[in-house]
Amino acid sequence: FGTNATQTATTLTITKADLATVGLSASANNSAESLYVAMLLLAKNYLTDANLTSNTEQSISIVDSFDSLVTRGTNQYRQKTYSVNLQKLDTGSTIDPDDY
Repeated sequence: FGTNATQTATTLTITKADLATVGLSASANNSAESLYVAMLLLAKNYLTDANLTSNTEQSISIVDSFDSLVTRGTNQYRQKTYSVNLQKLDTGSTIDPDDY
């Protein structure tokens, strides 16, 4: 999550300055969506298919998918799609964050 990220047993701290590398303009009122997208883009920079192939400790890849145009109301939007792939030993179908 960036060079300034820290964690303890109870907190995860991610500085907005670290998210600026993917385009976030830090403010006191960033939306949850803008923060989520910035974290997704930052993770996408490292969690590539190439890194997944070369690093057996990595279990997640984020790859580009198909862009499309969608209409909501009378406005047209570009919909950017990513595939988030989670790999773990085949011991069940439940997603458990502790497995990754």
